[in-house]
Amino acid sequence: MGGEILRILYYRPMQPIADIANSLSKSIPSVTKQINDLLTRNVVVEKGYAASTGGRKAIQYMLNENLQQSIISVSIDQFYTSISSSNLKAETISSQNNIPIDLRDKKATESILEALNNFIISNQINITQVIGIGISMPGFVDSETGLNESYNEDSPLYNIRKLFEQKFKVPAIIDNDSRCIALAERKFGEAKDSSHSLVINLNWGVGLGILINDDIFKGTSGYAGEFSHIPLSDTLTLCSCGKRGCLEVEASISAAIRNTERDIKNGEYSIYDKLAHEHINKIDALIEAVQIGDQVAINNIGKVGYLLGKGISTLIHILNPDKIINSGRGAEIGDILAPHIQVAINEYSIPKISRKTTLAISTLHKRAQQKGTTALVIEKYITNIIN
Repeated sequence: MGGEILRILYYRPMQPIADIANSLSKSIPSVTKQINDLLTRNVVVEKGYAASTGGRKAIQYMLNENLQQSIISVSIDQFYTSISSSNLKAETISSQNNIPIDLRDKKATESILEALNNFIISNQINITQVIGIGISMPGFVDSETGLNESYNEDSPLYNIRKLFEQKFKVPAIIDNDSRCIALAERKFGEAKDSSHSLVINLNWGVGLGILINDDIFKGTSGYAGEFSHIPLSDTLTLCSCGKRGCLEVEASISAAIRNTERDIKNGEYSIYDKLAHEHINKIDALIEAVQIGDQVAINNIGKVGYLLGKGISTLIHILNPDKIINSGRGAEIGDILAPHIQVAINEYSIPKISRKTTLAISTLHKRAQQKGTTALVIEKYITNIIN
């Protein structure tokens, strides 16, 4: 129970014993016993009083702000890796974003390990105080075995978690990037007040995190949520999975970038052409172009939104969620995407099924993956602060 209490105080600091007991469905005496043990260890401290409900004000508890332990998160996408370290107050201490590493490169794993090693050195991180390293990346990631089965067994990316543990002598945990984003929304974002939500991760591809009864649904093989490979595209463009007709070949930021670059090549003017030379990451260039009102970029993002809405309509019919959350990089232009998504939902879904499902735009934006990757470590290894 001690670990469960620590997790509650990480996500929701300053809790009285009665609230902790209620959250855990445990008796107040049993929670009190655990709190007293954590107080003795100086891991938890008293922090003021809760608002009075008519009787004596209850003492509130929180994690000791002087604890020196930290968490490292490594957020990987197809072309860039971001690294951050954070403390037990869920605050980012240091970060390095958009490190250009192409997962198709044979030396990608070596580059990721080198980038983390340099990050630890340059930020003077005491590795003995790191309770765990969280890793998130695209692909068929089995969080239980730590394997990414999108890669052959002879690829270093197949068991990259093991390589992290061997090099840094710190426990590591890995999961799919979209599930990490769903975890971030559950703990910090738009899904905090919703038990049944679908979290759309719009990035180079399009991923899905499924929240059912407050838990992330992984399916029998652990790969549930491969939204991007639903065959809804009318084009014959080859998908990265090797098949044709997958949703992500038309409904992804990659598709919007490809179409914008094609329009420019065909003679249309777009500020994206200039911005693409100014930004390391083309996604940043496209998002900025949309945000400043570039018509070509907006038009292509609108097409993405409409096809996303078509796919989401299918999900609504199957899962009937309370909320659809647009998260990840796509949330940064959520106000542009949302109307197009809603039009397609209105067109393709049955009103009796969809009418109680609401669309939400995440406020976590591109921080979602990092926060979810950090939360992975908290879920698995927070007891390392007392062991």
